[in-house]
Amino acid sequence: MTEKHTCTLDNNIYAPGRMVLKDVIEETSNIKTFVLEPEGDFSFATGQFVELSIPGVGEAPFTPSSDPNVTDETDITIMEAGRLTAMLHNLSPGVELGVRGPYGRGYPLDEFEGKDILIVGGGVGLAPLRSLLYALFGEIDRFNSVVVKYGARSPADIVYKRLIPEWQAKDKVDMELTVDKGDDEWTGNVGVVTTIVKDLPIDMDNAVCVVCGPPIMMKFALLKVLELGFTHRDIYLSMEKNMSCGLGKCGHCRLGPYYVCKDGPVFTYDQIEDLHDIFD
Repeated sequence: MTEKHTCTLDNNIYAPGRMVLKDVIEETSNIKTFVLEPEGDFSFATGQFVELSIPGVGEAPFTPSSDPNVTDETDITIMEAGRLTAMLHNLSPGVELGVRGPYGRGYPLDEFEGKDILIVGGGVGLAPLRSLLYALFGEIDRFNSVVVKYGARSPADIVYKRLIPEWQAKDKVDMELTVDKGDDEWTGNVGVVTTIVKDLPIDMDNAVCVVCGPPIMMKFALLKVLELGFTHRDIYLSMEKNMSCGLGKCGHCRLGPYYVCKDGPVFTYDQIEDLHDIFD
């Protein structure tokens, strides 16, 4: 799988490099995109993650959501879900943040070449998938088609509402949205994301599937695409939930024989199908 690295400060694996917060974009009531400017060029492979820190406070792993081909600016989309993320959500442009990484293994785009690509996402799981989409859009002629099925709790919880119409209009892209509960203005499907994973315009003998989202959504999306006939080696799962240090030192992300932060976070289902409770 694709892997890229950049040096942290003074080649100390524990010392972060510096990025300046340029802008904060409110995506939903509890999700914001942080636009960061690195000191120099910063590169990552789509699907890799970084450790983002507030100096003197703490750090946590997040997957960049921006185009991996853009090296002078990096977006990270973050849901408020705890002490550190709450502090991040209260920051204003101009502050300096720390970044370690990138770490892990991302999506192997060379193995997607010439194939139909089904992407199933839920909630804030569209954040790392945004990076994948930009990588695919940038070389769209290499792929047969990109079919995206995305679900959110409500229309107000849809991430990147300002960008989705542009994505839907792209050649070779078929993107459909659903919400668990609609409102008076919603005209799309109502139901969990698996209710729209059907009647797919893809060749099942020449297709791969990417699944990213909350664990319970990933569990049922996986069952659905297996039912459709995807082979285990052609299903890519982003197993980010338990990552912590990013270096394979703390053991918090241990998944059977794997350290998710080093061996993942992207795995094919055949790598982890024999492990117990992979979504717990």
